[in-house]
Amino acid sequence: MGIFSVVFIGALVIFFLGIRIVRPTHRGLIEKFGKYNRFAEAGFHWIIPIIENIYLVNVTEQMVDAEPQEIITNDNLNAKVDAQVYFKVRVDEENVKNSQYNVNSYQYQIVNLARTTLRNIIGTLTLKSANSERGKINSELHKVLREETNSWGIEIVRTELKEIDPPKDVQETMNKVVKAENEKISAIDFATATETVADGARRAEIKKAEGIKQARILQAEGEAQAIQSVNEAAEKYFVGNAQILRKIEMVEKALEHNAKIVVPSNTELVNVIGDMAGILPLKMEDKK
Repeated sequence: MGIFSVVFIGALVIFFLGIRIVRPTHRGLIEKFGKYNRFAEAGFHWIIPIIENIYLVNVTEQMVDAEPQEIITNDNLNAKVDAQVYFKVRVDEENVKNSQYNVNSYQYQIVNLARTTLRNIIGTLTLKSANSERGKINSELHKVLREETNSWGIEIVRTELKEIDPPKDVQETMNKVVKAENEKISAIDFATATETVADGARRAEIKKAEGIKQARILQAEGEAQAIQSVNEAAEKYFVGNAQILRKIEMVEKALEHNAKIVVPSNTELVNVIGDMAGILPLKMEDKK
């Protein structure tokens, strides 16, 4: 084997040892003799073995857990708080460099910063307000992390509070209060429903009574109109006692329904009724 062959094989080995492939999910920082040399986009790259090194940086969205911690609230209660932070390294060269050279282990630093920020925020709130203002806490946490990590080449995508749990004894008391409130609401709803049903029944009875009253009024008006019609017909088609008898027949029909008939004392009808009953009509003296 000649010198040429040895050199060729050696060069081939060095070439293959220097091949680096950067995936689309990463970017690369190439250092030469321990100093930053150039930026590696996604794709094929070649470095000089031993002399150069490439460090790959994940630029996809990642998540770190701030880990549960106990925080003393403003009303001196220990609340167990946990949160998650979603972030990613910006893909341009400057920010990728910042994520490696401006901060030591950005994942670890994000966790520490999130825990400290949560203590500062929740420490100013009562336990009740902390639970009712989760959105506000999330917004404040996201704002602080975004500002503090800006020089790290990091973009804070979002933050999520996982839990804000009170001590066990406080939680039991809160559960009892919630249960009592729910029972109170149920009792009020039941009473309201019962009152509505009763009111509906009362209205139905009133409408029924009004209907009966109206029916009786219409019946009485009908009977009065019938009597008037018969009287008019009797006067037109009958003469003498025949007229009076026809009127009496109508009176009898009216009396079947307990109707009260008012007859003037100076009419023939009174005389006929009196004759039939053997009673003489009373004469009313005129008042002067």
